[in-house]
Amino acid sequence: MREIAIYSITYVAENLILIYGLILAGFSIFLTIVGLTEIRKYLKISRLDDPQALLSSPLTPKISLIVPMYNEGQTLIDSVRSLLSLQYNNYEVIVVNDGSTDDSLRKMIEYFQLVPTYLESNYELPTEKVRCLYKSQKKVFGKITVIDKANGGKSDALNAGLNHAEGKLVATMDADSIIAPNALLKMVKPFLQNSQRVIATGSMVRIANSCTIEDGSLVKIQLPKGWLARFQALEYIRVFLLSRLGWSRLNGLLIISGAFGLFDREIVVKAGGYYTNTVGEDMELTIRMRRYMHDNDLSYKVIYIPDPLCWTEAPGSLTQLSRQRNRWARGTAETLIKHRKLLLNPKYKLMGWLSYPYWLCFEFLAPFIESIGLAYCVTLAILGYLDWTNFLFFLIIIYFFSVLLSLIALVAEEYSYHKYQHTSDMGKLILTALMEPVFYHPIILVNSIKGNLDLLVGKKSWGDMQRRGFTKHQEEIPKKAA
Repeated sequence: MREIAIYSITYVAENLILIYGLILAGFSIFLTIVGLTEIRKYLKISRLDDPQALLSSPLTPKISLIVPMYNEGQTLIDSVRSLLSLQYNNYEVIVVNDGSTDDSLRKMIEYFQLVPTYLESNYELPTEKVRCLYKSQKKVFGKITVIDKANGGKSDALNAGLNHAEGKLVATMDADSIIAPNALLKMVKPFLQNSQRVIATGSMVRIANSCTIEDGSLVKIQLPKGWLARFQALEYIRVFLLSRLGWSRLNGLLIISGAFGLFDREIVVKAGGYYTNTVGEDMELTIRMRRYMHDNDLSYKVIYIPDPLCWTEAPGSLTQLSRQRNRWARGTAETLIKHRKLLLNPKYKLMGWLSYPYWLCFEFLAPFIESIGLAYCVTLAILGYLDWTNFLFFLIIIYFFSVLLSLIALVAEEYSYHKYQHTSDMGKLILTALMEPVFYHPIILVNSIKGNLDLLVGKKSWGDMQRRGFTKHQEEIPKKAA
């Protein structure tokens, strides 16, 4: 009788896990196919673009580029310098110092020759106290505004930037990111070319570790030398180049990366700005903007483009990576809980019927289901009921399927942008893809679970994310511009 009961439980459990895995695999294949189709279509259309026509047009909307910073002294000057040479006529740069305790503000004041000034603001969004506004004495730095405020977190800093933004569109980026010179030109096109109102656009984010940055610009792209950063480079290619492009085609994208995104300022403000009580502000804002459009019965699009326009410093140590992924897991869970009314709600159409359920089942629950499955197999092995033949067969299938998705993403990268051009880079990435399920995925799994457990006990902190900087001699940046 006991063996019959165990067999019944095993049969049900194995079939549930199998069904879950098949649905996940089916979604992954579907998004990959859609993503590949969109890349081909996008590249074909891009060849016909005339960037000079857009660059010289007086009709291009003003863009306010907001850069929140907190203790970013290692990379800040390089990042801001790169923003002054963007290929776009009508834009401003708003750097928000969110109560930094290092020398970030001092470096900004000295290098860009900033002086206190007075600027009017409508203060539509509540923030921590703004202590001072700065503008440069030099005309060459006239695009820059620096806001010094009390610490309130990244979301609060972004809201302060939104209050002072003059542009119809607002771009947000991390202070440790480097964006391409044509980034704004590429990102603004969906706003100008679509019949439906576009409320946000996102782009491909790449890993800048081991790349050469000079004068705030990316001058040489190299595959990360460290294994941990290389795993992340592969992960970013797979997720950004295929999955997000697929969701964009369906108009079901739920996140615009905080590393770099472009938004309709009016909708951001009407939706309430950035939510300050979460560590996943990028996903939460995207969902809330979409909800606002649905609630007001407004037609809209959220668009993702595959151009690698943003390069960011990835965690180079296991400790830093663990903190980052812990935070990402908490942010996802917080956002899904906050917007739980979306689940299967016909009012929100595709977002309620497909996007939200997917994120709930295959982003939020996946680490728990995978862990339960592993614990289940270990228990069966201890009790002597594990069918090793079937277990090893499914383990091999899962491994090769994971590797296959990565290899398809690498082929798409080679076909589209081919950023890693050294002859040995593709071989290293293929080796990375073979190793990722065994060495990298368990790290992500453990920290995703830990992040959700930390959320249950009320942990809200970001964690200390130390930056090494893009250049070896960051400390040698001159105090004043020539």
